[in-house]
Amino acid sequence: METVAFAFSPCPNDTCAFHAMLHGRIDTGTHRFAPHIDDVESLNLAALDGRFKLSKLSFCAYLHLAGRYRLLDAGSALGHGCGPLLVARGALAGLEGARIAIPGELTTAYLLFRLWNRAGVDIRVARFDEILDGVAAGRFDAGLIIHEGRFVYPRYGLEQVVDLGEWWEAETGLPIPLGCIAMRVDGGEDERERAAGFSAIVRASVQHAFDNPGDSRDFVRAHAQEMDDDVMRRHIALYVNDFTLDLGETGRRAVSTLEEMARCRGILEPA
Repeated sequence: METVAFAFSPCPNDTCAFHAMLHGRIDTGTHRFAPHIDDVESLNLAALDGRFKLSKLSFCAYLHLAGRYRLLDAGSALGHGCGPLLVARGALAGLEGARIAIPGELTTAYLLFRLWNRAGVDIRVARFDEILDGVAAGRFDAGLIIHEGRFVYPRYGLEQVVDLGEWWEAETGLPIPLGCIAMRVDGGEDERERAAGFSAIVRASVQHAFDNPGDSRDFVRAHAQEMDDDVMRRHIALYVNDFTLDLGETGRRAVSTLEEMARCRGILEPA
């Protein structure tokens, strides 16, 4: 039995999707998966050092690391109406000079913000679960929120400035690629086959989640930042979808479009 280090976030979509492969609900063949659960930007930074064989990554981080990691066909967070939001305490006169909290420089949220925004802003990096409090308390003028933050920001007295997912879909007509599961490339001849095997296991785990929606409830609740059952349910329904089972042609086109736009803006090096 091979033990494989598998890093993913504590968010309900990840803990729901990967519960089955971690807890013996599906056949994982000769593999046992050792979970490491952390904030997605922490995982992005860990990937720079190649710390985990399998890892959840923001698509932005994956694009920076392409060649060192292979994208799995299953496990991605990608869809419609699920993009990051920029929120503030009230209407902003403009963004020039504004203190903007972001959940990490390698997050897809920040990449989308850079594609959308041309103003000079004062970027402040904060953990994704600290941004709403920071904006509400006035430490930041606005904040870029991801994950379950999109469901709860009104509770903090905040208003939406822009939905970057809506902007992306209007620009491209494609679903927004947020995060993926990627395999570290170690140079063996069987890398393609190993990635396909891991994809099949992840896909089976996601399918189990679809078929048995209550099975992962305790695992999801134990790790969720937002403990409200309705928020967890809405979060899973939004981010765990057919693209999580398989990126498919449309999903891969969304990723390649994100890469092309980032290269055109000089955010990624020219191909």
